[in-house]
Formats: sequence, structure tokens, C-alpha cells
Amino acid sequence: MAGKALPFKSLLLFFSRILLRKLRNPTKSSHLHRKVSINTITSTQAKLQKYPSLSQRSVDQVISKNQTLIFDMEGSLLKSSSSSVMFPYFMLVAFEASGIFRALILLLMYPIICLVDEEMSLSIMVMVCFFGIKEKSFKVGRAVLPKFFLEDVGLEGFGVLMRGGKKVGVSDFPRIMVESFLKEYLEIDVVVGRELKTFHGYYLGLMQDKKKSSGAVFDEIFGTHEDRLMGNNPSDVIGIGSFNKPLDHQLFSHCKEIYYVSEADKRSWQYLPRNKYPKPLIFHDGRLVLKPTPLNSLAVFMWFPLGICLAIIRGIIGVTLPYRFAGPILALLGLRLNLSRPNSTNSIPSSITTNNQNQQNEENDQNTLQNGQEKKKKGVLYVCNHRTLLDPLYLSAALCTPITAVTYSLSRVSEILAPIKTVRLTRHRVKDANMMEKLLSQGDLIVCPEGTTCREPYLLRFSPLFAEMSDKIVPVAMDAHVSMFYGTTAGGLKCLDPLFFLMNPSPSYTVRLLDTVAGAASPLSLSTCQNENADHEVSRFKIANHIQEELGKALGFECTKLTRKDKYLILAGNEGIVKNR
Repeated sequence: MAGKALPFKSLLLFFSRILLRKLRNPTKSSHLHRKVSINTITSTQAKLQKYPSLSQRSVDQVISKNQTLIFDMEGSLLKSSSSSVMFPYFMLVAFEASGIFRALILLLMYPIICLVDEEMSLSIMVMVCFFGIKEKSFKVGRAVLPKFFLEDVGLEGFGVLMRGGKKVGVSDFPRIMVESFLKEYLEIDVVVGRELKTFHGYYLGLMQDKKKSSGAVFDEIFGTHEDRLMGNNPSDVIGIGSFNKPLDHQLFSHCKEIYYVSEADKRSWQYLPRNKYPKPLIFHDGRLVLKPTPLNSLAVFMWFPLGICLAIIRGIIGVTLPYRFAGPILALLGLRLNLSRPNSTNSIPSSITTNNQNQQNEENDQNTLQNGQEKKKKGVLYVCNHRTLLDPLYLSAALCTPITAVTYSLSRVSEILAPIKTVRLTRHRVKDANMMEKLLSQGDLIVCPEGTTCREPYLLRFSPLFAEMSDKIVPVAMDAHVSMFYGTTAGGLKCLDPLFFLMNPSPSYTVRLLDTVAGAASPLSLSTCQNENADHEVSRFKIANHIQEELGKALGFECTKLTRKDKYLILAGNEGIVKNR
């Protein structure tokens, strides 16, 4: 019996030691602390001099623009608790870069990650997430992680960093996970993170030593050895870190003063508002909407099998049943559609019309009568902003009629499964214009002139080709809301976009029809023309910009001059040409 009980005693002793270790390091409740001695960074907390809380007044007294500021990213910038800050970002790497099965392995190992020390838990997560990943194909750090990092930035911590001169960010994360976020979105000058070992272009899941990781930028921050001997090294270097996290990085040993932020401070912080981002977040990629904390990750994996079944059922009903029958059934299955129409019908904004509107209307009527058979009535041209690939389907469902859609790129699978007619544009202006003219002569047509989807509240530049295709254009403001999975991607399989959208528990769409606008084909749009050819070119750009502005006002979105090419170069490293897959 004694021999059988020995393993249980050993296990009990193991957990008791972990518990005692936790009890010996309780969370401190002090606010901002300074350590005067620069040679005892890892000394006891008794040597710290207590300072007031991280207020505007105290910050102005200790940090100025002519100082170099070295800060610990997890401890002094992110609002999340230092003990739980890393797991969600590694889960994003596992899910987006490696797939759902590796992400499941990481979630199953979470209890082990909680039991071991911080360095060991970091090594486990790096091994699980990065082993076997191709170095050149890793784009999660640039396309996915910045959005979630920005949403976790504390307003007070960010305000402190922005008061410094040269800013150096130090992180325990691998450098490739945080460099784009810190440099491109927060304008940090130097980023020091853990370097990953590679073999023939593939990550081994191992990290280099901290000293080796910082050695490459040491001279950039403090100057070369010769500069330091001549007294040219910066002596006014301030460090900011977490009170509950030892600053064992060698860069902090060169700081004149070090200030600490406690967990109690971080709990009272506010999140950095979107309008205060140094650089606006317009493009991001990835499938997950929620930050994958352990509980959120568990919810995603529990929902995933049910979500796939539900998405297939929703898709079959939407493709096979008529709109008037499919709508109520899909509503019972959680799909929501809100439709609003303009108060006035067929109204044309005064900015597009002329002072001689009545006279030109008469001339237009005479031309129409003379051309009789030649000028047959065209279909309606609906111009939408682009949120997901399902935009044309939702508009067709809202109007209870199938409408042909033209797209700039669409996977072959999506074309086959689409319940409406889809036509792919060639990006050749003359060919596309002729194609759209032909389609309009056959019926109504939907076009998304942005050329690609945008998740955030921004509108990309509108291609002006549509403006010369019809004399009357109906702008349509589209907006989609999801809670678990994004139905768009730049670097993944676009044929799975509708599936991921329909996998959400209760996805919703808002379709708002705006007042009709005169197109470049209408004489009303050429009112101020002196040279018909030149002003026709000006008119179509004017109309495209006007419709973009109207859609932006209706949705509360900001208009930009960014294009499809800009999006794909940022997120996927290509120009957005979709393969037939």
C-alpha cells in the first residue's frame, strides 16, 4: 500500500510547491515606483521608492522628448494582466498560420502552460505554434495580430510612451509577432524581441537567448563601444516596466531610472480609443473575430462542429428555395436582414443636376423618341460598397429578385454555388465596359466598385467605370455584423468565405437603398461641359466620388483613396489576383 501511495504523495508535493510559490508572490497594489540604483534591477521590492500614481503631472516631471524611453510591452503598454497576456496571441498564430488542429493542441496544453513557470510556458507555446512553419509565408504578425494588440493597448500607458523621445520596445514575444504592431501602428523606433531559430527557411519552434536577441540593436540604442568610451552614449535613458515582472533584460541595466506599473494601475486604465491610433487600422486579416482567450477559444471549438452543420443547412436553403420561402426559414435559423428604402423615389442630388434641368429633360425625351427601338430600357445599376462576397445575394434577397453580379475576382467554387448569375471582370476597361453594357440590356446589375472587401468602417476608392454604364444609378449601403468568424480573407481560401460567414451564430446584414443618382450616360451629368470628351471623363470621376461620399455618410464610414492593390500588398504580399480554386 505504501508503494502504491508514493506516486500520489509525489503529485501532491508537486502541486503544494507550486501553490506555495504563488502565495509567496502576491499581486502588489502600489502604483508607480522608481528604483534609484541601476545595478540592482532584480533586487528586493523593499529598495523601491514609492511614487504617486501614473498621472499626467508625474509623467510630465520624469519624461521628456529628449530622453530615450525603454519600455516593457506586456508590462507597461498592454492592459491585460501580465499572467494571461500571451496565450490569446499565440492562439491566433496557431489558428491562422497552422490551422484548427494545432490550435486545438495549444488549447489542450493550456493547463500545463498554467502550471509551469513563465519561461517554460513561453517555450511550449512557441514550439506548438511555430514548429514547421515556413518563414517566408508567415504573415500573421503583420496582417492579424496588430488589430488585437491595438485593442489591448491601455490609454494611460500609451500616453506615457508618446511623451518620450526615442522609444525602444522590449518584449518576451518573438520579434516577428510584435514588430509590425509596434513600428507601423505605434511608431516605435526600435523593437527588441525574442528571435526564433530556423532551418532551411522553416521555424524550429525554438528561441534564441535574450542576450543574443538584443545584441543586434544594442549599438543602435546606446552607441558603439568606441562611442561609449568617448562619452557619447545617451545617459538620460528611462525604463518603464511591470511591478510584478522582473526586468531581466540587459537593456534595462543601462537605464538611469526605472519606473514600474502595478496590476492595480492597469485595471484602472481605459482602452486606447480607435480615433487616437497613431495610424488608422484599415486592413487586417484572419478568421477570428473574438480575442481567443482560453474561455473564448473553448467556446469556438465547442461551436465549430455545430457551426459547420448550421452553415451547410443555411446554404442549402438559400440556394434551393425561392426568396419568399427561404427568407422566413433563414430568419428562424439566425440569419438577419434589415432593409430600408429612400423616402423619395428616383430623386437626383442637386450637386449632379444642372440649372437647366427642365430644358435638358425635354431634349432627352426627344432623343429617346427618335431612337425608339435603338434605345431600349436598360436595367437598374445597383452600386454597393463591399463587405463580403454575399453582398449581391443579400441585395437580391432583399428585393426578392435575382440580380446579376459582376465581380473583380471570385473563386471558381463560389461561382458554381452562387444562386445568382455572376460575371468576372477582366480588368480591361473596354472589354469590361462592353460586358456591363450587354448585361444591363438584359436586366438589373450589381457592381461593387471598391473591388475588394473592407472590414473596418472605411470605404476604398471607387473605380469610375460603372459611372458611364447607366443614366440612373442606385447606391446601396451594405453593412455586415458577425460575432465569431469573419466571412472575408486576403491570404486564405476565398471559397470558404461564405461558409465562415454562415457559421456565425447570428450573422446580420443591413441593406439601405439610397436616392437614385444620374450616371455619366445621362445628359444631366454633363451640364457644365464645354468640351464634351474632356468633361465626360471628369463627370464619371465626379459621380464615382459623389456616390462614395453618399455611401460613407449613410454608413458613418470614412472615405479613403486606398485601392484593392494596397490591401493585398499589405496583408498578403501580392496584388490580389485570386486563383481558380
